Amino acid sequence: MTSLSELRFFATPAHDCSYLEGREAITLFADPLANIDKRLYSSLSAVGFRRSGTHIYRPYCQSCSACIPVRVQADRFVMSRSQRRVWRRNQDLTVTLSPPQLTDELFSLYDRYIDDRHRNGDMYPASREQFESFLVEGRPEACFVEFRAGSRLVAVAVIDELDHGLSAIYTFFDPALARRSLGVFAILWLVDRAARQKLSHVYLGYWIKQCQKMNYKMDYRPIEMFVNNRWIEAEP
Repeated sequence: MTSLSELRFFATPAHDCSYLEGREAITLFADPLANIDKRLYSSLSAVGFRRSGTHIYRPYCQSCSACIPVRVQADRFVMSRSQRRVWRRNQDLTVTLSPPQLTDELFSLYDRYIDDRHRNGDMYPASREQFESFLVEGRPEACFVEFRAGSRLVAVAVIDELDHGLSAIYTFFDPALARRSLGVFAILWLVDRAARQKLSHVYLGYWIKQCQKMNYKMDYRPIEMFVNNRWIEAEP
């Protein structure tokens, strides 16, 4: 089994940054051929790595440190007043966990979400191949959390179960149900599940101060930021 000290990493050439216009980015990838078990994957998550499909990566930009890994402290989390309203509003939903898979129902929801929320991004247009490589392929720790109103699928959270927490890989939901705030509810549900399982954190990926669409991550307190190779609690 590969250890952290033995693991090799590969850096990409500079490419256009997906988040900050006019900047270039470099991404560091863990060796895709390495035997990375759950313990090693959890250790990588604890030092700022993320997963996309089969790839485990983190930003490696030499002249920029804007991408900051963040994680919610599930064992200390307290909902705000607005979050409590979202929680109550969605108590009629049923939640089931299933292995990652590609079905017509799942892809239809994903396609509508990408079309509504990411029409100007590099994920548009959605395709079945993209769905499979991004969300189905990956890790044995992964699962789909499906939220339903009756029989209607309204949201899906893709998560990885780590040794010490949950990693929120991606969430997509029905854009027609804006009043439900399904993206917020999905995070609240994950934090609640982590706390019930005695897991300390929910990883939310990267936060960029200059990127407005990432501001929502600061709404879940207390939240920690990985800065200068250590986790520190963000100021209120």
